[in-house]
Amino acid sequence: MDRKNQYALITGASSGIGYELSKQFAKNGYDLVMVARNHDELKAKADEFKSYGINVITMAKNLFTQDDVYSLYSELQLNGISPEILVNDAGQGLYGKFQDTDIHREVDIVNLNIVSVIILTKLFLKDRLSKGSGKILNLASIASKSPGPWHSVYHGTKAFILSWSEAIREELKDSGITVTALLPGPTDTDFFNKADMNESKILDDKDNLSSPEEVAIDGYNALMNGDDKVISGLKNKVNVAMSNMSTDSMAAHNMSEMQKPKDEN
Repeated sequence: MDRKNQYALITGASSGIGYELSKQFAKNGYDLVMVARNHDELKAKADEFKSYGINVITMAKNLFTQDDVYSLYSELQLNGISPEILVNDAGQGLYGKFQDTDIHREVDIVNLNIVSVIILTKLFLKDRLSKGSGKILNLASIASKSPGPWHSVYHGTKAFILSWSEAIREELKDSGITVTALLPGPTDTDFFNKADMNESKILDDKDNLSSPEEVAIDGYNALMNGDDKVISGLKNKVNVAMSNMSTDSMAAHNMSEMQKPKDEN
């Protein structure tokens, strides 16, 4: 299939799962619009992906702010670019008991994990509906499937993303546009460091962390198949199945035991 001038727009594209997803699209001949905050990191990754013979546009944007989300899409339209694929990957968490954590960081996280995603998706749909084609990949998480003590706001944002993704997927079913949610478990990226989460018991055995490349491959394949969602990794599928059979209070207790600090009994 000739994908020349078919652009995939990917947020959080310079590291972790977003970087690996960018690589999957590049390998498969898609041109890229790579979005992240750090201009130098973006440029380095763009130079790498150009070796696949594709066009790469980099946009250094701070998606914690609504103005940058709107300007991102308006700049694309000014340049005549209508991405065929939208990947909402950028997201962060914040570790600790809710009573102790920084409310300003948590509001930022809600803005990044939810507000920027719904704005960007709305702009994408306004652009693509008349064209009758498009694909959206939203980064949810297995955190969307259970309450998350010690990481409560993050789990809440991902529960929103999963529910909302399923809802708009149904609304769009006759439009030619598909919506897919990717649900990774704990993955070997810089996420835990950014979330101040290095003391969590969930990191006791780093061998249990998924590789971002495997998660990206699962997400890419599910998106191309038009699946509604994919839980990446067998262990994560089992964990979600067990959580689904628990009461919410039991699921919250179990998650608290997994995520509490290593020095707490």
